[in-house]
This record gives sequence, structure tokens and C-alpha cells, in this order.
Amino acid sequence: QVQLRDSGGGSVQAGGSLRLSCAASGSTYSLYCWAWYRQAPGKQRERVARFRRGGHTYYLESVQGRFTISHDYAENTLYLQMNGLKPEDTAMYSCAAGPNCGDFNYWGQGTQVTVSS
Repeated sequence: QVQLRDSGGGSVQAGGSLRLSCAASGSTYSLYCWAWYRQAPGKQRERVARFRRGGHTYYLESVQGRFTISHDYAENTLYLQMNGLKPEDTAMYSCAAGPNCGDFNYWGQGTQVTVSS
């Protein structure tokens, strides 16, 4: 079993920055792929960024160039550095992890990001 605990959300003005963290514990050796998802009220959940063991990354087009996903193996922690935040980035952000990129079976509890104009 794996437990994920995400944190780092908050309220910022447009143009500001936040850094989300997702600390993993338990059987972390089984994890191969990690991701950040977000869901805004009334909208479908969308994958914001993905990190695959070996360093391969993927970004949602709307955050490309503003967000950076990274993973610290020593600390078993996933990060999402968010710069140039926009009001449309407002959502509940959750980290996810799994044995492959098509099977995220572990989820964090979510951390709220609110960006005001």
C-alpha cells in the first residue's frame, strides 16, 4: 500500500507562484508513474502534468511553460512548481501515482489552489 499526502495550495493573485508537494509513504518502490490532476467546480477532472520514472514528463497544453513537475526519489516526494498562475488555474489539485501511467490507483486528498485576478 501507498499513502500520498499533498500540500502547498493556497490563494494567490494572478501572476503569482505556488509549489505543490506530494509526499509518498509505504510501498513506494512499486510506483512507476506520478501525476497532478485538477478539478474546478462544474468541470471534469483533467491531468495537469505527469512524471514517469526515467524523467519523462507530460504537460497539459494550457500549463506548458508555466508549470514544472519533478520528483525527488530520496524524499519520495512529487512536486509541481506553478508560475504565472492565472484565474483559470483555480481548482482542487490532487496527486496520483501508480505502477504504470495508465493505472493511478493511489491518490492524495487534494489541495486547493485559488488564483484571483
